[in-house]
Amino acid sequence: MFNKPNIYSEAEIQLIKESSLLVGKTLAEVAQKIQPGIPIAFLDKIAEEYIRDHQGVPSFKGYNGYPATLCISINDVVVHGIPTDQILEEGDIVSVDCGVYKNGYHGDYAYTFGVGEISEEKRLLLERTKQSLLLGIAEAKPGKYTGDIGYVIQKYVESFGYGVVRDLCGHGIGKKLHEAPEIPNFGKSGKGYPLRRGMVFCIEPMINQGTYKVFIEKDGWTIRTWDGKPSAHFEHQIALTEHGTEVLSTYKYIEEILNKKNK
Repeated sequence: MFNKPNIYSEAEIQLIKESSLLVGKTLAEVAQKIQPGIPIAFLDKIAEEYIRDHQGVPSFKGYNGYPATLCISINDVVVHGIPTDQILEEGDIVSVDCGVYKNGYHGDYAYTFGVGEISEEKRLLLERTKQSLLLGIAEAKPGKYTGDIGYVIQKYVESFGYGVVRDLCGHGIGKKLHEAPEIPNFGKSGKGYPLRRGMVFCIEPMINQGTYKVFIEKDGWTIRTWDGKPSAHFEHQIALTEHGTEVLSTYKYIEEILNKKNK
C-alpha cells in the first residue's frame, strides 16, 4: 500500500504538532455539543468552521471523495461514519475522527464519547480501548517493530473477550494523510516494520465488543461490526524524536470539557 516511511526533522515534527494541536481543539469544540438530540451533521459543521477559522483545512473532506470534515461513527459503526441528520440518542457511544492540514502537514486523531448515561458494558469498552492505546504507545520506540505495538494491544483487549479489527490499521502521517508504515492493532512481537527515529505515525485501536469481523455498507465508507455489537476507537499521533517518543496529539482539551459536563 505504501512505500518506505518518511523520516521527519525536528522542525518538521513541530509543524506536524501544530496541525495535531488544532485537531485536539476542534474535537473539544465538538465535545461541548455532544448530547442527546443533536444531529451529527451539526457537529461536522462546527468542526469545519473551527478548522477554517484557525487557518487549517479539513484533511478528510474530499479525500478519495469523502464528503465531510469528520468521521462520526455511532455504536456498531467502527469508523468512517458519514455525518447525516441522524440524531444522537441517550446511551450511544460515538467515535469522532478528525484530520487537519496546516502549514503543509497533517494532524489526525480520534476520541470515542459517551452520549448521556451509557451502559457499564459500553463504559468498560471505552476505558479498555483507550488503555490499549496507551499500552501501544509505550511500545513505540526506535528499535521496536510495528508488531510489538499490535501485540500488546491485541493481548490486552482479547483478555476481555473483545475483537480486534483486522481490516483497518494505524498509519504513518505527515506530508500526506496516510503514509508508511501501517500500524496494525494485532501482531507478533519482533515482527513487522522496524521503528526508527524521525518516523511519525498514528496508533488507533478499533476494538469491538464482539467479533472482530466487519463489513462496509453500500455507501463505500461506513464500516460496521458484523454482529451489530458496539465498537470503540481511540487514536493518538506519535513521533519518534531524538528526545524519545513524543505524543503529538492531546486529549487535554477534550477531557477538560468532559470534566465540566460531568460535574
